[in-house]
Amino acid sequence: MSKMTSKTIAILAPGAMGSAVARRLSENGARVLTSLQGRSEATLKRAVDAGMVGAKDDAIAEADIILSIVPPSEAVALAERLAALISTRAHKPIVVDCNAVNVETVRRIGEIIASAQAPFVDGGIIGFPPQPGGKSPAFYMSGEHARDVMVLKDLGLDVRIIEGPVGAASALKMSYAGIVKGLAGIGSAMVIAATKAGAADALRDELALSQPAILARLEVALPDMIPKAYRWVAEMREISGFLGPDHPASQIYEGFARWFEHLAEDAKGEGADAELMRAFAARVAQTGA
Repeated sequence: MSKMTSKTIAILAPGAMGSAVARRLSENGARVLTSLQGRSEATLKRAVDAGMVGAKDDAIAEADIILSIVPPSEAVALAERLAALISTRAHKPIVVDCNAVNVETVRRIGEIIASAQAPFVDGGIIGFPPQPGGKSPAFYMSGEHARDVMVLKDLGLDVRIIEGPVGAASALKMSYAGIVKGLAGIGSAMVIAATKAGAADALRDELALSQPAILARLEVALPDMIPKAYRWVAEMREISGFLGPDHPASQIYEGFARWFEHLAEDAKGEGADAELMRAFAARVAQTGA
């Protein structure tokens, strides 16, 4: 598969990250396919705005590369669907799992895709969805066929190869997310607890004096995480699985999953805790602390 001819990319599905990646690829000359069957009007509009072309399964199977970008809970089911789709075909697209799943899960996905005799790449996305004129998130790739998708770099994505087997890119994603989102979980829990106990100002002042970098991060992270909390629940459970059931820290991430479930429900309901987080972040911005 030459770099010059590999320009038909299928992305499943056209969510916030998938559609933003599609836009970047389209801007750089790729033809980007997706499945729009049963999708909402909002999703249809997002896909069209991103330059994605709605396609049936047969056309998706003919793509050069298929990027799986779905919630972690849907990753295995999508792999099974793709394997069934391409198993009897002479043309075998490279399937890249870009989801926030643990090493055991991605290895299982790799075995499912291998059963269809298709090449498989373990991918991990670190960073925000690409914005027009902005940089791409990092796409870490590992496995035997990782270098076969370097055409994505020519099409505008920041592709970085990890010299390791399937599982290496996902291990990096799990570790990075465990730190960054774990800090967001700790920060949000403590900010809410301090606020309810009347210590928000004191906490903010002390962080400004002794931990200014953490305070600056909370100013951005607290309001940013409110609409995303529901998406982080399954990811925290994948990180717990990454550590393993016997690891003493695995329950920490199960706890974060429950905490993000609470924040997601709060955001959909009265939003009491969400308002406390926004207020803390706003006060930081106002005082310049």
